[in-house]
Amino acid sequence: MNAINQSGWKPEMGNADETAPATYTGNKALMLEEALIFEIGTAATTGVDLADAPKVAARLGNLERHRDIGLPGLSEPETVRHYTRLSRQNYAIDLGFFPLGSCTMKHNPRLNEKVARMAGFADVHPLQPVETVQGALAVINELAMWLIQLTGMHGVAMTPKAGAHGELCGILCLKAALAARGDPRSVILVPESAHGTNPASAAFAGFSVENIPATSEGRVDLAALTARLGPDVAGVMITNPNTCGLFERDMREISDAVHAAGGYVYCDGANFNAIVGRVRPGDLGIDAMHINLHKTFSTPHGGGGPGSGPVVLSEALSPYGPLPFTARNADGHYALIEEETAQECHPHSFGRMTAFHGQMGMFTRALSYIMSHGADGLRQVAEDAVLNANYILRSLEDVLDAPFAHRGPCMHEALFSDHGLADGFSTLDIAKGLIDEGYHPMTVYFPLVVHGAMLVEPTETESKATLDQFIGALRSVAERAKAGDPSLKSAPHHAPRRRLDETQAARKPVLVWREPEQLVAAE
Repeated sequence: MNAINQSGWKPEMGNADETAPATYTGNKALMLEEALIFEIGTAATTGVDLADAPKVAARLGNLERHRDIGLPGLSEPETVRHYTRLSRQNYAIDLGFFPLGSCTMKHNPRLNEKVARMAGFADVHPLQPVETVQGALAVINELAMWLIQLTGMHGVAMTPKAGAHGELCGILCLKAALAARGDPRSVILVPESAHGTNPASAAFAGFSVENIPATSEGRVDLAALTARLGPDVAGVMITNPNTCGLFERDMREISDAVHAAGGYVYCDGANFNAIVGRVRPGDLGIDAMHINLHKTFSTPHGGGGPGSGPVVLSEALSPYGPLPFTARNADGHYALIEEETAQECHPHSFGRMTAFHGQMGMFTRALSYIMSHGADGLRQVAEDAVLNANYILRSLEDVLDAPFAHRGPCMHEALFSDHGLADGFSTLDIAKGLIDEGYHPMTVYFPLVVHGAMLVEPTETESKATLDQFIGALRSVAERAKAGDPSLKSAPHHAPRRRLDETQAARKPVLVWREPEQLVAAE
């Protein structure tokens, strides 16, 4: 291989120092290139010496393995270094600003992590007798009460594991309520400005989905919505604040119209972070809303999960919520209401969504966050999130097109488009250029109602100094894109990997490692 390292050395130049490597390793200073674990170790070796396993009769029947499992054997140092090197190639909220719009990548306070690791929470088992987990049930019940109070709703289902799971829970409650009154409605209306999982959840529950257009202001077209309402419409799934970063001013009118037509209102609560402590969805006529605990209450997001998406319910839908749930008796004892006792107090439940109650680690983190902030602190969370988003919007609207900048202040996120870039340059070039500046890109090409969308959400946990640095970096990249800087077309240049062919990566992904074929010399 005629590779060149960072200093420009080529193998044919010879070595001034005969101990220097003769091939390029791919390392960049102390950022080390890392092979796959299958390429480091071999199945013929192991990192430890184990005694031969005793011969016992197999009890696996036709499931017994007849060949080696093929896992590579590594020593402990090799294993630790492998995963540590890989972790250095990941971006994380603990490394820097994560401006993903719609995702709310906020700081995870270490107090929450400490509480989640306390004995009695971290080691609780879902099959323990209820008498031995009274403290855990108290935490779940306390968090549930907070969520009900903050949203102005009647009840809450704590078991859903994530936002989309919560959407399905809410829609199943709606479906059960319709079935209970013998009303075979089959259509869910979903506005253009809603989250993309909304129509998928409705379709998964067996409903037909119809689109409702947005106005030129990026909000739901109330006239179009009311015109479509009828005896076949089961409800509407609406995101508020919506994915354009705007508050739906007509939310009360929308709810009243849907209810008058016999339907229910589901609100996607992914953006509750922008209004927590300021607006109670129950006061806006909402019947069901999921709450992403990672977005609003700072539990870890994504790979740091698992997720948790409790669903708050109106008085009309609460009777149909899933099992199990906690209940506090008059004597202060906590019970877990499951199928065996549901007929006494919750006979109309649509059933069970998960094997057990929920995500204990997420519940303890969220409650810790709520109690450390208090009601006034949670209100400030929303105010600071909105302040930061508007600061970014107004700081960049002169260099990036902001389609709704003059439709009033944004809420939790600032939305830009690729309008005004040089010919041949797109949102993707700006996103890739930001990587070279040391930032994870913002959310791109979403929402679909804006061409070449760039959605930036700073959250309330970022300081003005951090935002100023990001604004300067994004401004620089945007100006290069408007000037037609050709180097942007091949960015990023300093990341562990260069720009992928994203079309081929999506259509023909390589997801399985296979041992390379051994080359055999010709006879």
